[in-house]
Amino acid sequence: MALVVCLKTVTELRGKGDRIAKVTFRGLSFFSRVLENCEDEARFEQAFRWPIGSQVDGDDMLEIQVFNYSKVFTNRLIGTFRMVLQKVVEEGHLEVSDTLIDDNNTAIRTSISIEIKYQTMDGSVKVWSDGEFLDVPDDCDGTFQFETDSLLSGRSQSSGTSPGRSIHGNPTFRKTGKGVFSAMKLGKTRISKDDHKKGDDPAILDAEDLDRKVMRLGGGVDHDTISLASVTAVTTNVSNKRSKPDIKMEPSSGRPVDYQISVTVIEARQLVGLNMDPVVCVEIGEEKKYTSMKESTNCPYYNEYFVFDFHVPPDVMFDKILKISVIHSKNLLRSGTLVGTFKLDVGTVYSQPEHQFHHKWAMLSDHDDITAGCKGYVKCDIAVVGKGDNIKIPHKANETDEDDIEGNLLLPEGVPSERQWARFYVKIYRAEGLPKMNTSIMANVKKAFIGENRDLVDPYVLVQFAGQKGKTSVQKSSYEPIWNEQIIFTEMFPPLCRRLKVQIRDSDKVNDVAIGTHFIDLRKIANDGDKGFLPTMGPAWANMYGSTRNYTLMDEHQDLNEGLGEGVSFRARLLISIAVEILDTSSAEIMSSTEVQIEPVSNISESATGKMEEFFLFGSFLEATMIDRKIGDKPISFEVTIGNYGNQIDGVSKPASANKKKEDGGESEEEESELIHKSSDEEAEDDGDLMSVPSTPPMKPVITDRNYFHLPYFEKKPCIYIKSWWQDQRRRLYNSNIMDKLADKLEEGLNDVQEIIKTEKAYPERRLRGVLEELSRSCSRFVTLANKDQNLSGRTKLDKERLKTCMREMESMAQQVKTIRSQVKRNTVRDKLKLVFNFLHRLRFLADEPQHSIPDVFIWMISNNKRIAYARIPSKDILYSIVGEEMGKDCGKVKAVFLRLPGKKGFGPAGWTVQAKLEMYLWLGLNKQRKDFLSGLPNGFEENKATKGTGIQAVPPISLVYNMKQVFQLRAHMYQARSLFAADSSGLSDPFARVFFSTHSQVTEVLNETLCPTWDQLLVFDNVELYGEAGELRDDPPIIVIELYDQDTVGKAEFIGRTFAKPLTKMVDEHYGPPRFPPQLEYYQIYRGNCTAGDLLAAFELLQIPYDDEEIRRALIAVHDFAVPQIKIGPAGRAALPPIDGPTDSDRGPILPVPLGIRPVLSRYRIEVLFWGLRDLKRINLAQVDRPRVDIECAGKGVQSALIQNYKKNPNFSTLVKWFEVDLPENELLHPPLNIRVVDCRAFGRFTLVGSYAVTSLRKFIYNPPDKTANNWAHTARLANGYMALTNGTSHSRPHSRPISHPSGDIVVNMDPEPNIKKMDTVVKIDATTDAVVKVDLNEDEKEKENKKKKKKKKGEEVDEEEPDESMLDWWSKYFASIETMMENLRAQEAALAEAEEREDLEIAGESAEIKADDFPVKGTKLKEKSKDKKSYKDKKKNHDGTEKRPLKPKVDELVVYNKELEIEFGNFEDWLHTFNLYRGKAGDDDDHNVVDDDRIVGRFKGSLCMYKLPLSEEITREAGFDPNMGMFQSIPHNDPINVLIRIYIIRATDLHPADINGKADPYIVIRLGKSAIRDKENYISKQLNPVFGKSFDIEATFPMESMLTVAVYDWDLVGTDDLIGETKIDLENRYYSKHRATCGIASNYSVHGYNVWRDPQRPTQILGKLCKEGKLDGPHYGPGGRVKVGNRIFLGPTEIEDESGLKKQTEEHLALTVLRHWEEIPRVGCKLIPEHVETRPLLNPDKPGIEQGRIEMWVDMFPMDVPAPGPAIDISPRKPKRYELRVIIWNTDEVILEDDDYFTGEKSSDIFVRGWLKGQQEDKQDTDVHYHSLTGEGNFNWRFVFPFDYLMAEEKIVISKKESMFSWDETEYKIPARLTLQVWDADHFSADDFLGAIELDLNKFPRGAKTAKQCSLNMVLKEHELPTISIFKQKRVKGWWPFVARDENDEFELTGKVEAELHLLTAEEAEKNPVGFGRNEPEPLEKPNRPDTTFLWFLSPLKAIRYLICNRYKWLIIKIILALLLLIMVGLFLYSMPGYLVKKLLGA
Repeated sequence: MALVVCLKTVTELRGKGDRIAKVTFRGLSFFSRVLENCEDEARFEQAFRWPIGSQVDGDDMLEIQVFNYSKVFTNRLIGTFRMVLQKVVEEGHLEVSDTLIDDNNTAIRTSISIEIKYQTMDGSVKVWSDGEFLDVPDDCDGTFQFETDSLLSGRSQSSGTSPGRSIHGNPTFRKTGKGVFSAMKLGKTRISKDDHKKGDDPAILDAEDLDRKVMRLGGGVDHDTISLASVTAVTTNVSNKRSKPDIKMEPSSGRPVDYQISVTVIEARQLVGLNMDPVVCVEIGEEKKYTSMKESTNCPYYNEYFVFDFHVPPDVMFDKILKISVIHSKNLLRSGTLVGTFKLDVGTVYSQPEHQFHHKWAMLSDHDDITAGCKGYVKCDIAVVGKGDNIKIPHKANETDEDDIEGNLLLPEGVPSERQWARFYVKIYRAEGLPKMNTSIMANVKKAFIGENRDLVDPYVLVQFAGQKGKTSVQKSSYEPIWNEQIIFTEMFPPLCRRLKVQIRDSDKVNDVAIGTHFIDLRKIANDGDKGFLPTMGPAWANMYGSTRNYTLMDEHQDLNEGLGEGVSFRARLLISIAVEILDTSSAEIMSSTEVQIEPVSNISESATGKMEEFFLFGSFLEATMIDRKIGDKPISFEVTIGNYGNQIDGVSKPASANKKKEDGGESEEEESELIHKSSDEEAEDDGDLMSVPSTPPMKPVITDRNYFHLPYFEKKPCIYIKSWWQDQRRRLYNSNIMDKLADKLEEGLNDVQEIIKTEKAYPERRLRGVLEELSRSCSRFVTLANKDQNLSGRTKLDKERLKTCMREMESMAQQVKTIRSQVKRNTVRDKLKLVFNFLHRLRFLADEPQHSIPDVFIWMISNNKRIAYARIPSKDILYSIVGEEMGKDCGKVKAVFLRLPGKKGFGPAGWTVQAKLEMYLWLGLNKQRKDFLSGLPNGFEENKATKGTGIQAVPPISLVYNMKQVFQLRAHMYQARSLFAADSSGLSDPFARVFFSTHSQVTEVLNETLCPTWDQLLVFDNVELYGEAGELRDDPPIIVIELYDQDTVGKAEFIGRTFAKPLTKMVDEHYGPPRFPPQLEYYQIYRGNCTAGDLLAAFELLQIPYDDEEIRRALIAVHDFAVPQIKIGPAGRAALPPIDGPTDSDRGPILPVPLGIRPVLSRYRIEVLFWGLRDLKRINLAQVDRPRVDIECAGKGVQSALIQNYKKNPNFSTLVKWFEVDLPENELLHPPLNIRVVDCRAFGRFTLVGSYAVTSLRKFIYNPPDKTANNWAHTARLANGYMALTNGTSHSRPHSRPISHPSGDIVVNMDPEPNIKKMDTVVKIDATTDAVVKVDLNEDEKEKENKKKKKKKKGEEVDEEEPDESMLDWWSKYFASIETMMENLRAQEAALAEAEEREDLEIAGESAEIKADDFPVKGTKLKEKSKDKKSYKDKKKNHDGTEKRPLKPKVDELVVYNKELEIEFGNFEDWLHTFNLYRGKAGDDDDHNVVDDDRIVGRFKGSLCMYKLPLSEEITREAGFDPNMGMFQSIPHNDPINVLIRIYIIRATDLHPADINGKADPYIVIRLGKSAIRDKENYISKQLNPVFGKSFDIEATFPMESMLTVAVYDWDLVGTDDLIGETKIDLENRYYSKHRATCGIASNYSVHGYNVWRDPQRPTQILGKLCKEGKLDGPHYGPGGRVKVGNRIFLGPTEIEDESGLKKQTEEHLALTVLRHWEEIPRVGCKLIPEHVETRPLLNPDKPGIEQGRIEMWVDMFPMDVPAPGPAIDISPRKPKRYELRVIIWNTDEVILEDDDYFTGEKSSDIFVRGWLKGQQEDKQDTDVHYHSLTGEGNFNWRFVFPFDYLMAEEKIVISKKESMFSWDETEYKIPARLTLQVWDADHFSADDFLGAIELDLNKFPRGAKTAKQCSLNMVLKEHELPTISIFKQKRVKGWWPFVARDENDEFELTGKVEAELHLLTAEEAEKNPVGFGRNEPEPLEKPNRPDTTFLWFLSPLKAIRYLICNRYKWLIIKIILALLLLIMVGLFLYSMPGYLVKKLLGA
């Protein structure tokens, strides 16, 4: 591949001389030959060739410079030609001729012609991506021509080539190949950081404009591919010489906030250990809380809730370690033994979705023995709530899923469930530059005694990680300590603690103090992806920042050294490295404890961290203004430091050792490299070294105005420069800079898109496409730039890995972005925007470099040798690079820097005032690159150097003298502000604005008592002198600071906000006219600290004042006479400016209004106000409000309500509607706010302001007349059906088999009973003739019967339980069924979302396979299909789940359970009546404005607004029954007082905040309404955080006096007052009057008896009739065959009802109810009516604002008293638990392991007994008798246990009431899962019994027992999930064998026995009828077991025992022995008698 450029000729050169050309591409330059003595034409005719490795990018540039050649001097530049090679890449071959441009970007006459060829290897050329650069030549009359075929915005990217210097003449093309509009041509382009709205041409093109241009450009262009480059900007127009100021003033970290951490310990499982009594301890930081102790169980159930409250800064909170540990048998005397612990930090929890883990299992591990495996699991919920967070309880699937422990471990997403142990090695090498930490007096004393000088600091390093600490040794007296030690932590990997804290501390006898702290975020030094790497870092220097370095005994900024808040000074730097090694815990030689270890390590070489380089920092102070007046009386100087260099006051801490060397004469080598700043007197100059000048000379400030001073720099700007030595690690900063710039660009683009969406301008999608194109280009660019990384010394493993990661991320991002771009459509903009924001966060994360190199730069303002205020500038922001993208964003640019107070002083209002504003130029780079350091300064200066540096040319200047100055007039058009901060006690402010520009300031007038001032004032600043070249000032004027204050009669004005703006500049030679002038008003965001505090609508223009001719003539004469000219601006110069209209308003005196061209165009509006009433007005100055009135004001006009004569008696207004007319801007965004103010009319004509409210946006109140022409019911039907689809398959629509005759235009909604069809066939039929048929299947009973029949047909399946009997069902059945439905719906929604995402991924995949975006069907059809898919998908899911996975739910009528307040679901019930909170009093200085200041609300105004343009169309007013008095508020009810019966149903409360010491509460309900209150104190529920109340309360009320219902939950206390836990407030009045009919929810079915009885006194037919009458609808007409017609809709439904006796009779109620349930489908008046429901409301406590204290489930019914009274309240009292008796017969045991050794025989045996209990009733445990001396493990018992218990069927829990302790006042109720525990023991007489094994059976689902002992195995426990389970509550009687298990030494389960048992469950009644005895007693005694007699104890009947012992075992042995003995005797006798016998025989005797 190669690029060839043939340079042909350069023509129209001036003069005569030698010419030379320089051609540059990708940084590689070639020079042409020198053409000698050529005149106006130079014919070079020369070709240059670049062989290239990577493809030429569309961004690549070719640059040709033509010079006049000189042998002696430097060549002088004639002009430059630049071109983007986009076209070349596309065409492959191009001929271009064009003019050159000079330094000022101005085209000159010289032109050049060239030919370019680009050869790729495969001959392909790249397609031109849409739209890159666009040059709009700008003619003065404002006409445009488009030069490119890529359609960008009308805004040129070169943010301002002024008409005066615009690029004239289009380049001409001769060309090869296909047609081209233009080659991309760039001057010295200013690619602006933000492009500004007020560009050289209209920033936003209308849609039509664009389309016209598109047409002109190339026929039909597809709208979905157009992209726009930058269109709007935020507020500032920044180009290449100035960088963007940062508007937020307050440091965000370090300020304490409220946190509440709630931990629920539910249960533990699989705890390792035998027969333990576990306690769970929850520890956060220093606080510990314990659960109660559960006896002898390995799976205790606790369900205990703990709350920890904290008030600390976020950083401190998130670093706290949360520890859950299980302790075995802890009591008062002993601390118990630790079983295992689990640790994570709070930050990990906070970063989870919803800030919580819900029902997750924490895996316990043993920190003393890491070779051991898991020690058990604890199931818990952990939630961290900050202020304003609300916790949503996730709706989990059913319990079985949660029992899958492995699948629900308490770990963040992405962490593997099997975590391994790892060692974390933190190596600490050495530190430099430590500050003094001791007073010099002490040192002098020491020196006198010891005679040697010591360093005044004794440092050591402390490392904290995962709750453990390790520290190095202390290095005595050393500013440069060397440790070379490593600290080793052993922790699970990946760790759940994200930050490692490294702190250098000073060891001291009294207390150690921190010198500096550095946090290492493990996520930044590791990557968990598949190509990731383990945490690694360094060796690298970590810079530490903190308080200023001067030593004081009590350092006020000590917190900064601890790492809280932003450090204000460099403290030290530490050389550190981190490595992680995963341990193989199986290997033998591993150390098993996790104690922190300290070991020495070898030293590392100097060069390991990079090569030392000399850096040069230059800065120039162009302006110092806005200096706080407190410091204005003393001279001020500024000091700049980098590290300790430049710090003259307290920077230098010289090590004593270095000084010694110096005395010996030898200059030490290290001297250079150490962090020592040579103070200027001993500066060596022999190597041409220059002194550093780190601070400006002191200068006394001059007054600007009452608040601020400025320094009189004028034309002489002081400079500073510092030389310093650092390791050269610039590459890190470069990569970080590229990504930062990328992210800034992206953020800006996204803000643009949001702005376009917010202001509803056309085509946000095009702009988003532009943003994405730019992003993908920049990502690819990053890859090319970062790739050419040389192998620098000092590159660490992390550098390499990070680079790989970033490259991968960027490549994948570029790919994803391309794909997303192709999918950006009109309707997907918002979703895609969210996706792209994820990229932004990712980029920001990647850009943060964890390994530091050069420390940050600090600028200090010093007055009287004291440090006053500072600014901290990251060194990467001002770092220089030759590659533009790598350069810091503020390097070589003028930046507005705001100085602020250090540390805590900077918090709150004190920190918001600017201490000083500097216009500052900074440049940091290698000393060898120094030549460029002045290049970015505004031109027109001369350098003023220090005299000493003679002979050295490159000495930097100590000041710059500007001899060019321009004079301007600034016009600030201050129109209005809105939503300002309330600074006075009245809740309003008296705002005025102060405008600062350069050294000038002016103020607007003060407007009293308003938060939305319209000043409409023009401020003119005359004779503003700015230094520098005119051209640069045009593009880069300084910023304007606008501060808003609240005027106070006494004392100084209070600051209420600040914003910045850039003026639009007009130079002398420009025309004042469109498109740039006059400027447009714009909104500027006002900030107060870090919070937004309103908007300012203003415009600013800066006009250059020309000199008049007479003055110039004089000046010339003066020059002629060798005098210095003084050009003054004469009167003629002023006259040349556009005129200013004089003051128009005589009342306002000399105040100038905003001129006509700038103020908005107005039109006439009428605003109608509905005055309803006032509520809850508080006392004002201790007096009650009695006669209030409401004043409405908008844009100077307004209206007053009628006076309320007696607020107590009736707070409603007598006249409902009033109106006024007002002129408002046409542009809705510029509408001024509307102010609502309530005043109290007191005696003698006095008025007191009660409170006020400003409606900032009137848009929602704008009335749009309905469109009468389109009678599109078909459309409505389509929507309705879509809606029903989303309500989860309650509707099935399908084509009809029988035609229904109906007049055209009617819509039939069919609800007839039909056999249940598969819900897959969901089809909507919508005819062209608008006969829409919507069939809604509602008769569930019929369906149910069908299902039943079907079910019975299916053989094979066991018949499920019969449908429950009606009489069995109660309200709770309905409630629990509904909750289950809600869960299912939530799950279905999640599934649908997941499916939608999947579909999107498929689309993305498809599109990347080159499918065009437009091959999709038309939008409408697509939508329909989508909703259809969704519906059928959900139905499918429901259907399958319902029928196959679980038995079909018995059909119960349901209600709707909302897991939020009803208000949220129905828009606060503000469908026509709005509530406006009235505020009074000073606003709080809260960080988050989203938390409402409840204390400031003094009442509420109820009413509404309606605004419309005049005149209104006639037809509305002509409608029948139009009441002209009511205006647009027709048909609203009257507001006379009305009596209502309120019935409040309280079901239960959940997750209450504990109120007692024991971590529980004793809640009861208090209901307040107006003056009446119900305190249900005697029915408190003891020690419960999830109480079930199940009560209803009736209370009578009169609206409007009593309309705010408060439901509070209090905690009952025996002694003292009861505490409020939390309360919720409900506005009943809005509910009562709402169109949604929130008085009494509409049930799903109408029945006259049973649990689902109709609650409303009005039957459905009556309700329907009333609604039709109110809505002026025709109907309802009930027809034959079960149909009803309402309006033009026909509904079908059942017509029969069954009464109590079972008789059927005809009724129309079902029909009417069907209509009511689908009321939202009725055209014009339809809206969703509120169904029968339960709502969940959060409980809040005023003491803990914004933090939920629990939730309450309830609903409210309201019945007006003037209609028939309602029936009795529904009984919702909690179900009483049912009494059961469980009889367990233990028949036999087998294979029980043998524990005891026999004393005599040594054989194994066991004395077996079995113990059993029901969980939670350990104290009632029962034991069998003992089967002694079982030798085989067989035991026979025939023993009966009897366990009576109370059981709640619905919740599947046992209910136990017992006293917590002997001191408890009353019993506490516990609900515990029904679990039976059986254990087998070995009885011992003298020692404790030995535990052998246990089994726990969950009575609801336990494995069926084995038929024989042989079949019973360990699998019944291990594989419990896979086996079929049974429930004792269904089976009633079960017998079988179950295994006993225990854990062996390796924590594995082993089988320790088998038990044959029989379980028999009876209800209490049945048990009474056939009682049984306990054990083997009467009645129904069990027979005695047939046990072998060995069991008799040997010392009771020893002979018997011996007989058994010996006979049984040794029977044969004994027989054998006896036989042997006999034999022996015989042989013996034989031998004995033989001789005698023989003798006898022989002798014959």
